[in-house]
Amino acid sequence: MSGLPDITIGPFKRAQGSIVLPGSKSISNRALLLAALSSGTTTLKNLLDADDTQVMRNALRQLGLSVIDKENKVCVVEGCGGQFPVREADLFMGNAGTAIRPLTAALAMQGGNYRLSGVARMHERPIRDLVDGLRQVGAKIEYELQEGYPPIEISAADIQIKDVVKVRGDVSSQFLTALLMALPLVANEPVRIEVIGELISRPYIDITLKLMARFGVIVACPDMQSFVIPAKISDSVYKSPGQLSVEGDASSASYFLALGAIGGGPVKVLGVGKDSIQGDVAFADALALMGAKINAGEDWIEVVGVKNANGKLNGITIDCTEIPDAAMTLAVAALFAEGPTRLNSIASWRVKETDRIAAMAKELKKIGAIVEEGADYIVVQAPASPSDWKSPSEGIDTYDDHRMAMCFSLAAFGPNALKINDPNCVAKTFPTYFAEFAKVVS
Repeated sequence: MSGLPDITIGPFKRAQGSIVLPGSKSISNRALLLAALSSGTTTLKNLLDADDTQVMRNALRQLGLSVIDKENKVCVVEGCGGQFPVREADLFMGNAGTAIRPLTAALAMQGGNYRLSGVARMHERPIRDLVDGLRQVGAKIEYELQEGYPPIEISAADIQIKDVVKVRGDVSSQFLTALLMALPLVANEPVRIEVIGELISRPYIDITLKLMARFGVIVACPDMQSFVIPAKISDSVYKSPGQLSVEGDASSASYFLALGAIGGGPVKVLGVGKDSIQGDVAFADALALMGAKINAGEDWIEVVGVKNANGKLNGITIDCTEIPDAAMTLAVAALFAEGPTRLNSIASWRVKETDRIAAMAKELKKIGAIVEEGADYIVVQAPASPSDWKSPSEGIDTYDDHRMAMCFSLAAFGPNALKINDPNCVAKTFPTYFAEFAKVVS
């Protein structure tokens, strides 16, 4: 599929089969950085092999670390004990938010000089809240072009934590994740971080805390807005667990779970289940609210059609604070629901790989859906009748956003074939998506 300008799929009637999920992007990039910062060698299994995780791997190699990719999605990382060997580097971070943000914080603790840049869209994605948090402890970080956005330049600085570190939590949870992962390196005394305002995407913080604990740093949470990092007892703060197996990606699971509802199923995803540490497993609960029949085990979830008498999903109103990425899948699943579906608390969509609220609204309207969008919500209603479904000759635009391409594959279960532009953008997190999709649809 590589390099194809577009792909035409559907119309499909049935989805059934099983899929082994690629590794979680969120877990993979956190685990790579923690393994790099720890003492000892870490073998990472089922590590996601996609653009965003290759960005992190390449950055770590530039910083002087041994990061060796082996067969069967295994990666071996030699830790540096908290001090990167290279003290000066110019790092290209693509459009990987899960790479640039935690790495910025870790680099600010190093006493070196670093520059981080990315693709044009990365230079439109905010980083101010993280930089403000880091400046509170003495980090020297300057914006190269536009205030509040990459590219950024980090200069050697004397890091001293004299007070509570405060960070906003309402734009992206990745800023808090970055501080949580980096500040243990300089915690001569216990460090308290307080979140100002609402903390969105709390499940992603839980991933961070659980992975930090695997590497030997246990953060206390005295209340919902506060985090206390323990004082370090040696310069080598993080300790390798030896091996760590990466769960399947729960966000990627959402497309196949939705297929199981829309296409009758059964569709089973393997690699993520009831024991998952990822918040996006709650997508299955949202799908159940819409009437899908869900079964789940420790590391699998299966969807077998819908239980509603009319055979359709039903529209819902739902707060998506906890599942911002998987919520996009609900927006397209709404094409197959009776009544409107309203997704609330999705302001973070505006600052992702593209403005996802605007993009989703525009592309759904091309198909014939009735859509209303607001600053932090979207309401989607199916086309009024089969004849109102459209197959736009110009195709569905994907905005170099992997999730737009994967979400809109579901719309090929409407009455028409559908052209999706730039399908290869899925390489960001799931390079084989359309091949796996083809295996379960007919």
